[in-house]
Amino acid sequence: MEFNWREGHFDGSLQPFCAQTTDMAPLFEAEAYDHAEKKIKKLRLESYRGSWVILFFYASDFTFV
Repeated sequence: MEFNWREGHFDGSLQPFCAQTTDMAPLFEAEAYDHAEKKIKKLRLESYRGSWVILFFYASDFTFV
């Protein structure tokens, strides 16, 4: 069974996708602040292949609402 990214579930299933601790994250690029270089950099998840990575984010952080 393959995951349908557009629909948000595995094909043939009506249940929404829920990531598990053993699931691999999809490859992506994102901007992040590099404290060592004191600037915002573009990071690619693929650059960390073979390493442990913790994805930590807040969905509503820095919205100033």
